[in-house]
Amino acid sequence: MATATQAWTEEFVEVAGTTLRLVKGGSGPPLLLLHDEFGHQVQLRYHDALAEDYTVHIPTHPGFSETGRLDWIMNMRDLAGWYLEALDDLALGQVNVMGFSLGGWLAAEMAAMSPDQFNKVVLVAPAGIRPPSGEIFDMFLVVSEDYLATSILDPENTPEFRALCPEEPSAELAEAWAVAREEACRLSWRPYMHYLGLPNLVHRLKRVPTQIIWGREDSIVPVSAGQAYHDAIPGSRLEILDGCGHRPEIEKTDEFLSLVKGFLSS
Repeated sequence: MATATQAWTEEFVEVAGTTLRLVKGGSGPPLLLLHDEFGHQVQLRYHDALAEDYTVHIPTHPGFSETGRLDWIMNMRDLAGWYLEALDDLALGQVNVMGFSLGGWLAAEMAAMSPDQFNKVVLVAPAGIRPPSGEIFDMFLVVSEDYLATSILDPENTPEFRALCPEEPSAELAEAWAVAREEACRLSWRPYMHYLGLPNLVHRLKRVPTQIIWGREDSIVPVSAGQAYHDAIPGSRLEILDGCGHRPEIEKTDEFLSLVKGFLSS
């Protein structure tokens, strides 16, 4: 558990045909974190804790504010293919990858395309597979603040919720949310937040240790999708946290860190 805030840097690097915003911190083997549909806006406690053991790389996806959009990237599979070239240019070698929600879907697509690129994969409440029961919440029916509140089971008793979603977001933050939502819509609208072929494609992760983490009370992507991922990826681990919504990393931070640190170090 982090006892002090880690030092983080922000840089802009030329990779795979665009200028990528990259936040980095920590030391040790590389750990790639792929952000959700709202982009990476703030450092949280789990970031600092992971940076105690790993050099954490947090890129901003193309089209999500600080990294420019590439018009040829039209869907999540395109984005996954772009990221694999970006990893070539970053020369990180074989890496651990952890993806959240939309970023979890992205991590699954990347690993299915190039399983040898990844040492271990952690998928945190990923979109991408159509839930066998229930439906993925339509983020475009509500304003950003309401979506963020819906993603957490008990916002009032989640200390970092207000770091993620201030009561009065700045104009810059509101704009970043709007840009991220627009790009998420462009990449994942039809069909919404899933790809029907993905359960078959992720079978390629059979040789990549994969951990799937879900909140039992997830109101964004139903927990039934977690079981579908688990069934589709041979040998995967499915961890379901009680009393938790769509964001285990901030709702159940200690449990989340215990799970992922144990998995990554095993």
